[in-house]
Amino acid sequence: MNEQENRTTQQNSPVTVIGLGPMGQAMTRTLLTAGHPVTVWNRTAGRAAGVVAEGATLAATPAEALEASDLVILSLTDYQAMYDILDGATASLAGRTLVNLSSDTPDRTREAEAWAAGHGATFLTGGVMAPAPMVGTEAAHVYYSGQGQVMEKHRAALTPIGTPKYMGAEPGLAQMMYQAQLAVFLTTLSALMHATAMLGTAGLKAQEVLPELLSSADSIGDMLRAGEENPGAALDAGEHPGDLSTVTMMGATADHIVETSTSLGLDLALPLAVQAHYRRAIEDGHGGDNWTRIIDGIRGPR
Repeated sequence: MNEQENRTTQQNSPVTVIGLGPMGQAMTRTLLTAGHPVTVWNRTAGRAAGVVAEGATLAATPAEALEASDLVILSLTDYQAMYDILDGATASLAGRTLVNLSSDTPDRTREAEAWAAGHGATFLTGGVMAPAPMVGTEAAHVYYSGQGQVMEKHRAALTPIGTPKYMGAEPGLAQMMYQAQLAVFLTTLSALMHATAMLGTAGLKAQEVLPELLSSADSIGDMLRAGEENPGAALDAGEHPGDLSTVTMMGATADHIVETSTSLGLDLALPLAVQAHYRRAIEDGHGGDNWTRIIDGIRGPR
């Protein structure tokens, strides 16, 4: 079979989706729209009603769901949920590819690949970088890692969910990238809520201040790239020139945020964590370096 024939086959191939939270439902609808026959299973069968009405087939058991397709996509709370659901259906795993798009740790991802291989299945790790409403749009992309030939075999079938970005053969890589992205995302969300609470003490409503705060969040990338196309290159080289901003300057700002938050009676967990990064760098004699020097303390906490 040539590459074009393989692509055509994969575009029409059956797919199983296990887990029908908002993300699993969105993936199912996207795959149906792309022309794939989709079999679904969920612990609470009632959650399948919507996608079944749109053309999906509801399996009665996890084993039946596995046997319906060579490609099985898991959209679950964590990796333990995979074991809870499939441990009683391992006889149906042989010859299938499990694509686990659930969040967990890289170590658990590696353990899962070994578990799947032990039952004759191949395994891909995935991290979906889009909320459910954006699944299937041009803005969605998905990080994958695992055996390259398995990725290529199923690339066409997986592409409707979001543009695939293959990280490499090591199964933990996609999960690592996913968790790194979430570290940025979740910290930003907490920062937005902290800032909104801070301004709320002055009587400002969230609907007034969030547009301003979101504008600042949107501009962070542009600010980091200002004057340097790839700010990561200096980090890789271990260079932290303090010509634009310094640890001391940014640390003073972190102190002011802690003092202000304290005076307003706000939770201090986030500002104290940020302050600690700068204080560590100053204690280590790097006050005149660029703020990026805080990475040393993050890499080697005391």
